[in-house]
Amino acid sequence: MRPSKRASDELRPVSMERNVARYAEGSCLVKFGETHVLCTASLEDKPPQWLRGQGRGWVTAEYAMLPRATHTRTRREATSGKQSGRTQEIQRLIGRSLRAVTDLQMLGERQITLDCDVLQADGGTRTAAITGAWVALHDCLKWMHGRSIIKDIPLRDHVAAVSCGVSNGEPVLDLDYTEDSAAETDANFVMTGLGFLVEVQATAEVAVFSEPALTSMLALARGGIAKLVELQKQAIA
Repeated sequence: MRPSKRASDELRPVSMERNVARYAEGSCLVKFGETHVLCTASLEDKPPQWLRGQGRGWVTAEYAMLPRATHTRTRREATSGKQSGRTQEIQRLIGRSLRAVTDLQMLGERQITLDCDVLQADGGTRTAAITGAWVALHDCLKWMHGRSIIKDIPLRDHVAAVSCGVSNGEPVLDLDYTEDSAAETDANFVMTGLGFLVEVQATAEVAVFSEPALTSMLALARGGIAKLVELQKQAIA
C-alpha cells in the first residue's frame, strides 16, 4: 500500500484555477495534492536580443521556491547572488516543454515569460509547474488574440507532465514527497495532448531499473497525462 493509500495509477487530487494574478496576461494556480504552484505568463513586445530581426518569438520560464514552501525555511536564492543548478535545470525544462507546443513564428517578435513560483512543495513541483504553465500560456495568448496582437493562437497542442517512480518494487504514478524521498527510481515524463514525448528524465536513486520497469512507468505516465490534459481542457472551457 502506498503511503497516500492511492492506487498505483492514481493521481493526487489536481485542480487548476485561472485568473488568480490581477496584472498578469495569463495565470493559473495549480495544485497536485499538497504541491501548490502559482504560474503567471507575462508578455514583452520584443524578443530576446539574440533573436531580434528573425521574425519569431520566444517562450521562456523562471522557477523559484518560496522560503517556506517546505518544512524548514530555505534561503532565497537572490540573497546568495546565484541560482542553484536545480533551479536552472527546472526552469529550462519548463521553457523547453512550452516551446515544444508553441508556433514561435506565429508569435512574432515577442517574448512570453512563464514565472512558476512554488508556494508549497510536496513532491512533483516541476511537473505541476509545466502543467499549470500551459494554462497560463494559453490565457496569455488568448488575451493577445482578443486584442488583435496576434491573428491566431499559436498553440499546436496541450503539454503536461507527471512524475513516476519505482517504490517498494512497484511502478507508481505521481509521487508525493514521502514516496519520492524513498523511491528506488525517480522519473518525470513530459508529453503532449496527442501523446508525443517531449522529455523523459529517469534516475536510479537506490537501485538500477529494468527496461520493463521503464515501460511500465511510461504507461502510467501516459494515463496520468491524459487525465491532466482533460483537466486543462475543462479549466480553459
